[in-house]
Amino acid sequence: MKKYRNPNEPPSLPIGTTESKKSDVSFYDRVFELVRLVPKGRVTTYGAIAEAAGIRLSARMVGWALNNAGKAKPKVPAHRVVNRVGLLSAKHQFATPTLMQELLEQEGIAIKDDKILNFKDVLWLPGKPRAGK
Repeated sequence: MKKYRNPNEPPSLPIGTTESKKSDVSFYDRVFELVRLVPKGRVTTYGAIAEAAGIRLSARMVGWALNNAGKAKPKVPAHRVVNRVGLLSAKHQFATPTLMQELLEQEGIAIKDDKILNFKDVLWLPGKPRAGK
């Protein structure tokens, strides 16, 4: 019989990966740690966080983890994570449908029709220097 993961437990990294050998940090904790590194006034993508966490093809798992970010201590700036084209795809996961946009605009990010206007300029990729700066 096939075993399924309990959806109430955070997924862990696959056995044998470099990250799981380094520590017993959960995937959620690794995602939260990376998202906390995103500077104010910048955004990143689910895919960039997944790749930096060592699970390149699991952008959806990053979104799943960020659904639980509200309970994390210290706080996780989940509003700074958007989809690969700069859309506020998770805006409905916030307390109000406009909160994600409001938080980003408070940090100086311009948004129109749920899309970041200068996406390439404000994109932050973990471990990569800012282009042009």
